[in-house]
This record gives sequence, structure tokens and C-alpha cells, in this order.
Amino acid sequence: MRPASYFPFLEWGRTYDRRALVSDGLAAVIVTIMLIPQSLAYAMLAGLPPVMGLYASILPLVAYAMFGTSRTLAVGPVAVVSLLTATAAGAVADPGSAEYITAAITLAVLSGVILLVMGLLRLGFVTNLLSHPVISGFITASGILIAASQLRHILGVDAGGHTLVEIVTALARAIPDINLPTLLIGAATTAFLFWARSKLKPTLVRLGLGEGTAALLARTGPVLAVVVSILSVVLFDLGARGVATVGEVPQGLPPLSLPPLDPQLWSTLLPAAFLISIIGFVESVSVAQTLAAKRRQSIRPDQELIGLGMSNLAAAFSGGYPVTGGFARSVVNFDAGAETPAAGAYTAIGIALASLFLTPLLRELPVAVLAATIIVAVLSLVDLKTLRRTWTYSRFDFAAMAGTIVVTLAVGVELGIMTGVGLSLLLHLWKSSRPHIAEIGQVPGTRHFRNIRRHDVACAEHVLSLRIDESLWFGNARAVEDVIQQGIAARPDVRHLVLDFAAVNSVDASALESLELIGHRLSDQGVAMHLSEVKGPVMDRLARSAFLDHLTGQVYLSHHEAMSALAPEVTETADRSVFTPIDCSRPFPERQTSR
Repeated sequence: MRPASYFPFLEWGRTYDRRALVSDGLAAVIVTIMLIPQSLAYAMLAGLPPVMGLYASILPLVAYAMFGTSRTLAVGPVAVVSLLTATAAGAVADPGSAEYITAAITLAVLSGVILLVMGLLRLGFVTNLLSHPVISGFITASGILIAASQLRHILGVDAGGHTLVEIVTALARAIPDINLPTLLIGAATTAFLFWARSKLKPTLVRLGLGEGTAALLARTGPVLAVVVSILSVVLFDLGARGVATVGEVPQGLPPLSLPPLDPQLWSTLLPAAFLISIIGFVESVSVAQTLAAKRRQSIRPDQELIGLGMSNLAAAFSGGYPVTGGFARSVVNFDAGAETPAAGAYTAIGIALASLFLTPLLRELPVAVLAATIIVAVLSLVDLKTLRRTWTYSRFDFAAMAGTIVVTLAVGVELGIMTGVGLSLLLHLWKSSRPHIAEIGQVPGTRHFRNIRRHDVACAEHVLSLRIDESLWFGNARAVEDVIQQGIAARPDVRHLVLDFAAVNSVDASALESLELIGHRLSDQGVAMHLSEVKGPVMDRLARSAFLDHLTGQVYLSHHEAMSALAPEVTETADRSVFTPIDCSRPFPERQTSR
């Protein structure tokens, strides 16, 4: 394999020019301005010192620029991963303690190793176990949970909790202790950020700025809120009036050190790290694919695993915590014109400069402002309308989505996502074990065969044509047996059974035995079994067995060919669109007959 396959920067680096440098540099300035308050806020959400958010936004960005394949993905701390980090680290240590910080760094190194190994082994398909409804439900529930958890900082009260019920109950009890100056700052900042998100750009356009410039400046709303709130604390001495501030933020570059090597801690945090890795990768690759498609570019998911793995390892070796690609700042990076991953490296330089020179200015930053930043960011992820759309389209997917939301809010994030995955797999197995089987007849004037319950079709009394719309495996083999036997029992005149295999992509060993058993039973009843529309790979496997030797009927290339041989009087009249209608609505125990 070429070196560029593992080091994508060798590909885009060959054609890097001044124009790309200017575009990437401008995008980096905008993303840096946006990322500084976000990094501080998400570290606070993770229960970590704010400076760790800055640390997680330096070397990880450089690592992704070297190993990632997306031209515009912006890596760093994100809300959902921060919440998962807080949950996992909180299970082994008290928030704020040295052990808690050690657990967060351990999660970063474990996530990095897991992602890197998955990438080297090309295991990106594992993420397919997380269906879109489950991911959507988890992100929606996490957004609600995160927003609710930050209300205590907006109110200036001590009211924690791990579930929505616990948080709401604690907040209700703490109402008498609300700090009014903190509430004023938090509410004003939240209102301003919501306004800036939707109204600041149109306002700037009306003042004469261009669309692009106005859009980029509108993204700097959080920075403006930070500056104004710091000045307010200093000028009005709000710290003495009970307004909680960030306090001292260490000045300087992130410390380079080996992550903790504690086998017991590693084994304890491994399941949580795996969950963080999968959720982070799914979120990141979804954003990367969406943005790449807009420019007719592509990404390599397996290499993205390597890129994110190296980013997390870089975070672990530089005092950070787990990172992944963020939606909001990736969109900003895209809109700002970033052309290569080098924009991420330039952003890292900007964050490093902020860590060197700006951290003393953050001492008086109100915690309520960071909480408002988190609330506004995560509420954009909440999409309850999806529940209604999913209910209309698929009750099975709705069950998995609703179950994920309910368990996440009522019990916790880890059990919530596991519930969603478990429900998705169980519902999939249940649906697959009940395959859709339809009796079909010929559509007049065509050579197409359709469900007799949905179309006016021609069929024969002595031929039963069944279309199986599912691959055959041990989970549904018995169901197919039962349906066929019941269908034959309801049709005493049938002498031929034709199974349309057009939708059958595979037949496992158990299903093969079931087909052989069906053939023997039908033979005893004087009914021949035939197959039609059998796909090449399925036919190859059947040919390697003794099934075809004992088949009482034949295998036909098309279903029309089968009916022409077994019931020519029907196909001849149906081909001419002139035929005497035959009652095709005989009782037949179909499964999920909707097509």
C-alpha cells in the first residue's frame, strides 16, 4: 500500500499553493475565535479544568491534519463526547480530583488505541450497528440532558444529577438559592447567543456588509459574549456578589507526558472508551461525508478511524481528553473556505497562542457564560420532530429511537445508547424472522408479476407463485416452512409451487435444509416445487449441495418462463392484455403483505 494511503497529507501537500494557504489561514482565524470559548465550555461540561479544553484543541488538530482525509473537518472537544467522558470518569473518581483528570486522559488514550486498531483492521463497518434513529435519539436526549445540567450554572446554584429527573428535582429544590447577578448574566448571554445565531447575520447585512462577511462575523457571537461578560465582572465587581468565574487558567503550552499506565483503570474504562470511540466516529464521519459531498470530494472511513485515533492519542499525550469532529465548527471551517486539513493545523497554532497569551484574561470569565454557550450549542442538536416522522415511516425504528431517548434521560447516557443498539438488533432480528411472502400473478400486458392483493393480475388455479422478499437464514427458515404449508393446505388444486427468489440474496445451511424438507413434503402431497429468478451467487451455493439433485421441479431463469411452462394458458392471455379474470384473492396466510 502506498505511504499516501496512511499519510493523506502527502497527497494534498504536493499541490499546496499560496491560494490554499490564504484560504486555510482565513478559515483558521475564524475557527480559532469560535473554538476558544467552546473548548473552555466543553471541558467544563466534562467536569475538567477549562484549560484541558484548550489542550485538547492543539496537538489533536495537528494529528488529524496529517492522518485525516476530510478537507474541512474540524476536530476537538464536542458536547456529546464531553458528556460521555464526564459519565465514565465520574464512575471511578470525584469530579475535579486528580484521579478524575487521570481517568479523562486514560479515556483519550484508550479511545485512540481503539480507533487506530479499528482503522488498521478496516473495521469501520462496526459502526453500522448504530442505526440513524438510534444515533438521532441519543443525540436528542443527550442535548436535553446537557442543557438541563447547565441550568445550575445559569442560576448560580449547586444542583447536580445524572438523569433528567434528578437534575430537575435538584433545580426545583435550589430555587430559593438562586443568585440574581448570575441569573442575569446567564439569561442575557443565552438570549443574545440565540439571537446572534438567527438574527445577527441579517442585521449585519442590513448595515451594509456582504453575505459572506456577515455570516462569518455572526459566528463570533460567543467571543463577544465572553469579552462583555469579563468586562462586566471586572467593572461591577460581580465576583464579590456571588458570580462564579473560571478562576486561574494555567498559562502556557500543553504539557507533554506519558498517559497513565494503570491496568486496572484501563480495564474499568475500556467499555466506556469503546462507546466514546464509536459515538465519536459516527458523529465525525457523518459530518465529514456531508461536507465532502458538497464539494464533490470523498473521504475514506477506515483512514478516518486512523486519523481520529491519532488525534485522541495526541490529546492523551498532551493533557487533553477524548476528541472528535464537531458539526458546528466544521461547518464554519467549510463556509470560511478551508481547502485542506492544514486549516486545522493553523487553528492549532491559534489555540496555542491563546494558551500562551490570553489565558490570564479568562480569570474573570463567568461560568454562566460558558454554560450559556453549551446550552445554545446543544439545543440545536435536539430534534423532537424526528420522532413524529419516524413514527409515520417505521414503528420499529420509532421504538428503538424512543427507547434510546427515554433510557438516556431516565437512567443515563451509557445505558441509553446500549438500549438503542440492543433494541435495533432485536427488532431487526424479529423482522427478519418474519419474512414478507406474497402470492403473485402476472400483470396484464406485461411480463411483470405483482402481489395479488395490490394488483389485478392473472394467475392459475393449479400453480401457486410465491415471492420471498428476504434472504433465507436459520432465523426465518421455519416461518417460510409454515407459510408455504398453510398456503398449500388452503389450495387443494395446486400441483406446482414456484418460489420467486428475485429478492433472496443468500441461503444459509439451515434454510437449505428447510427447503429440502419443504420439497419432500410437497412431493408427498403431489406438488412439484420450482424456483425462479435465482441469483448467481445463490445458484452457485445451491449447485454445491445435493438440493438441485432432489428438486422435484426445475429452476427457471425468469418467473415468466416458469409460468409459460406450467400455465401457458394464463401467460398467453395475460401477454395480450385480454384474459378471463381468475379469482386471485383466495385465502393465503401472507406475512406483512404490504407490497
